[in-house]
Amino acid sequence: MLSRAFEEMKGSHEVLLHTGQHYDYKMSQLFFDEMGLKSPDHDLGIGSLPVEQMIGRMIEGITKVAKSESPDLILVFGDTNSTLAGALVASFANIPLAHVEAGLRSYNLKMPEERNRVITDQLSSLLFCPTKQAVDNLLKESANLSAATIHQTGDVMLDCAIHYGKKSVQLPDSLKEITSQNFILLTLHRAENTDDSDRLKSIVSAMNEIHKSTTVVWPMHPRTLKALENIKVNANVKVIDPLGYLEMLDLIKRCSLVMTDSGGLQKEAFFFQKPCITLRNVTEWNELVDCGANLLAGNEIADLQKMVAKMMGSKIGFENSFYGDGNAALKIAEIIEHL
Repeated sequence: MLSRAFEEMKGSHEVLLHTGQHYDYKMSQLFFDEMGLKSPDHDLGIGSLPVEQMIGRMIEGITKVAKSESPDLILVFGDTNSTLAGALVASFANIPLAHVEAGLRSYNLKMPEERNRVITDQLSSLLFCPTKQAVDNLLKESANLSAATIHQTGDVMLDCAIHYGKKSVQLPDSLKEITSQNFILLTLHRAENTDDSDRLKSIVSAMNEIHKSTTVVWPMHPRTLKALENIKVNANVKVIDPLGYLEMLDLIKRCSLVMTDSGGLQKEAFFFQKPCITLRNVTEWNELVDCGANLLAGNEIADLQKMVAKMMGSKIGFENSFYGDGNAALKIAEIIEHL
């Protein structure tokens, strides 16, 4: 959405760099294809590596691109390793840095995403916050933010959900029958769940039990599939291949409840007025917990069935407009345009 906004403004020239951190077709290129995004101007093709090697290779590759393109601004999104690498390159090269989705905090520095977002915010000149809570978080840390300017713009993910949620999608044959039923949509990929074998076994056991009464549809991330194979545990639910963005939006709209450890899916559930159970101890989207739209499972995995029943019967404040009005990308582009 931000690329489209830059095109509309016509005063900025965007150079798009893809690090290759997400390299599987269904986790990367499919999104470019089905969303009609322009191809990256530079693709580092880094792929799967140990984290320290991955970030090192990213820094090297982004530095080469920055030297050849001489940008006036480096813009990074979210909290991935790519985000951190881009932020460090901007800092090393004294290029102004803008961070979209700034100010999010779970206050758990054991999470790599938390470390990435905190460091990136501290290195940024422009901080684009999706919510008031994110702004408040940054104001508390203002002593560490130097001369950064903070803007509450709304969330570009809401822009995307509104725009792409209107598009029709052809679901795989394996899902056509499922989508006419009452079902729970599950995703799981974070290291805190996949790398802890006892926790992963507990989650799968709980899902197998829930599936006996309510269908659980699980688009399985490659790292989760590998983790289950390593511990020889079977998920007796409706396991399917990873889906594209449009297909996932369609399933969110059709499901009764979302269960996830993804940051983005927590919001998308809210955008389409679906209750969510987050399979983590903390979240960066605390406003969703406060309004009752999101329930943190924490370590009470054995009680997931009770949590499902609770959330299915809850009255939730979906009328809250935490994430803006669907014009975040345009607001961000306008601010950058008038620098």
